[in-house]
Amino acid sequence: MRRRELFLGAISTVIAAIPARAEPLSDADVLAILKDRIDDARQGVGLVACWFDSGRHRIAAYGQPGYPKDRALDGDTVFEIGSITKVFTALLLTEMVTRGEVALDDPVAKYLPASVTVPSRNGRQITLLDLATYTSGLPRMPDNMLLEGVSPFATYTTDRLYAFLSTHALRFEPGTRYEYSNLGFGLLGDVLALRAGVSYEDLLVARVCTPLGLNDTRITLTDSMRQRLALGHASTLSPAANWDFPTLAGTGALRSTANDMMKFVRATCFAEAGAPLGPAIELLLKTRRPTNAADTKVGLGWFLLTGNDDVVVSKDGMTGGYAAFAGYSTRLKCGAVVLSNAANSMNDIGLHLANPAFGIAQYPPVVDVDPTVLASYEGVYRLAPKFTLTIRASAGRLFVRGTGQPEFELFPESDNRFFMRVVDAQGTFLRNKDGAVDRLLWHQGGRYRYCPREP
Repeated sequence: MRRRELFLGAISTVIAAIPARAEPLSDADVLAILKDRIDDARQGVGLVACWFDSGRHRIAAYGQPGYPKDRALDGDTVFEIGSITKVFTALLLTEMVTRGEVALDDPVAKYLPASVTVPSRNGRQITLLDLATYTSGLPRMPDNMLLEGVSPFATYTTDRLYAFLSTHALRFEPGTRYEYSNLGFGLLGDVLALRAGVSYEDLLVARVCTPLGLNDTRITLTDSMRQRLALGHASTLSPAANWDFPTLAGTGALRSTANDMMKFVRATCFAEAGAPLGPAIELLLKTRRPTNAADTKVGLGWFLLTGNDDVVVSKDGMTGGYAAFAGYSTRLKCGAVVLSNAANSMNDIGLHLANPAFGIAQYPPVVDVDPTVLASYEGVYRLAPKFTLTIRASAGRLFVRGTGQPEFELFPESDNRFFMRVVDAQGTFLRNKDGAVDRLLWHQGGRYRYCPREP
């Protein structure tokens, strides 16, 4: 989800700042960006991008949807949007607040069964606002979830969620510290559904999707949506299964289209007096709390990035086979949506479309390396006592997998030096005096580490 832990850091794309605002992007400009990301960077299979202001919008698409029907990618192609679901959950919360059904400072325990013990610290209870602003004190994921299989959330039950809450000890007081939590938003969705007495999806469709005219934003695919669902791909571009969230739906279960997401961002960016859900939308950014990054704050669900004389409100999402971005520039009043059917971040493209002053990530040129040389690098390299990097060669390409993490591609800039595109990291394979590869010099986060090859 949003940022999966990777090696020494987190997945992110280096975004170069451009001091002055660039000119608005043309259709040809955007198409060239999408083409480069798929054909040259090999970070996607199919991409749909939408950029818009209050009066007009444009859509560009490139690549393959992967579904069996002979239908090109367009604004109605369906993608998993992952953690962007959190903004919908936050809006559902504020909508219920405007009805007087819940209050932001209500303790979560108020809406859970009496048998569930919700953790607290120093007498401070977790509130609905804490959940919505990533400050609940709950961890990213519950430790009783098995993050394995093609759909890791699919087997997690409500009983296991409640068992975790009843035994977990918070590391800090709720409301005092930011920590991104898939668990927290999953719990928020569960609590709101319990309060309303209906399923999370039925509640969201009735209270958010229908008022905003989002007919293709659902968890359960309609027949029409299923026919337009793009086939997901892992970061290595191999086919990936769809993810299901029977318990923690509020954190990442939604599927949607570029056209629907454009409507959603427009509703939040350009809401006028009397617009549907206007009071609820206004509450999303009324409370802002700090994060671990000096240039970023959180509202309810949304993140606010300050840079290039602007504040961009955005949220990204990622599942096992998809990546998504939605956001808007508060200064330029321009929005952007980028949807991909591969699990590689496209945030830099989304920011660039919302405000061209945010630059596109730049990568070194890739060279050809003899497959026999790549095969000589295969093996396990120890980065830390309990953490290894497993290198695999296949069909002229090289891949790396950290302990307990997904596999990602390594791209060659020379015969022995490789770089990643999902995180700023490089690896150099070194040989001993006999010419055998015996070490990997790994560079990430400003640190170099020698990783000896396992026998």
